[in-house]
Amino acid sequence: MTVFTDTSAFYALLDRDQTRHEQAGQIWSDLLDQREHLVCSNYVVVEATTLLQRRLGLQAARDFTHNIVPLLQIEWVTPAIHTVALQTLFGINERDLSLVDCVSFVMMNQLGINTVFSFDRHFVRQGFTCLT
Repeated sequence: MTVFTDTSAFYALLDRDQTRHEQAGQIWSDLLDQREHLVCSNYVVVEATTLLQRRLGLQAARDFTHNIVPLLQIEWVTPAIHTVALQTLFGINERDLSLVDCVSFVMMNQLGINTVFSFDRHFVRQGFTCLT
């Protein structure tokens, strides 16, 4: 199975004070044990790195970069994906929906990925299956 991975999952995985930390750790372990194909966009990597650095410090961002990112297939956002994601963002018209989420939706649809490791309810609203 191919699973798209989201910033919310990475944050829960690395922040031990997060209420979903244990759940994230168990899901992550299961994904690795089952050798699932883990996919992520470069936008998610940037977003997660920034969030981890700001909230948990540079070491957390370093741990993510050195220990988690190498396990992922990073898909680079093309200008076409970015443009469609902007159209999606403005079309959905929800204040708390991010451009990065919309890029993920577009990319998942283009790659035929239906399953996501995320704690973000926007993925469910868009019809994706969350592992959480």
